[in-house]
Amino acid sequence: MGDSVNDVISTENLTKVYKVLWSRRKVTALSNLNISVKKGEIFGLLGPNGSGKTTTVKLLLGLVYPTAGSVHILGKPSTDVEMKNNIGFLPEETYLYKFLNADETLDFYGKLFSIPRKERKRRMEYLIDLVGIASARKRPLKQYSKGMLRRVGLAQALINDPELVILDEPTSGLDPLGTRDIKDLILDMKNAGKTVFMCSHLLADVQDICDRVAILNKGELQVLGSVTELISKTDILDISVKGVSDETLMNIKGIIKDNNGEVISVSNPTTTLEELFINVVKDKDE
Repeated sequence: MGDSVNDVISTENLTKVYKVLWSRRKVTALSNLNISVKKGEIFGLLGPNGSGKTTTVKLLLGLVYPTAGSVHILGKPSTDVEMKNNIGFLPEETYLYKFLNADETLDFYGKLFSIPRKERKRRMEYLIDLVGIASARKRPLKQYSKGMLRRVGLAQALINDPELVILDEPTSGLDPLGTRDIKDLILDMKNAGKTVFMCSHLLADVQDICDRVAILNKGELQVLGSVTELISKTDILDISVKGVSDETLMNIKGIIKDNNGEVISVSNPTTTLEELFINVVKDKDE
């Protein structure tokens, strides 16, 4: 378990090995994963297909048991049943009852959490407005587009007012405006004190909103850190100046101030999370 009381998620040497059916062969889906997610942060888990992301999420939710190591959520083992009341989960595929409408769906899940009727109704009204489906709330979900289903799924993940929200591809199927709305909503969750753990293939989305990211490949952790640190090219400096001639620019290292120039900023240029991701995965494969 993590040492800090602010660790909402903590894994220690978390490992999962699957046995191949009808064979003695074993496959290591996740190997010695050590991460901690702090209270109130947005944490992104990235990786190509088969990297161990889905296995990690299943372990966090207590859906599978680790072969070795441990995982704690909110200070308790991931298998703790009572602790699950404080988790909201949006899976990659939105599995909802298509014959229900949005109101009925949220009411159903609210009852599963034993939320009192008055409070359940209040949360339903708030969440339906929050995810932008008020005009379609009475239509059966079978008439919803994939993007609208993601919105209902997100509302369902929040019906229990969880401390931790686990999102798997939260913007899948959404148009650019819908994607922006969901990203704003995730930032609002952070501002409300919630912790968000998200998996996504859309690296630009992760770069926009995540505080820290981890990149998995072939079951192993490759990179872990803040987005700003990871995409900053620390071996290069960008210097922005004004009020200097072309001649002065050629001697910029030592004479900017001597020529009455003004240094506007000095910073490290950045790459993109997409470029970092590709480089990390390629380095591992080579």
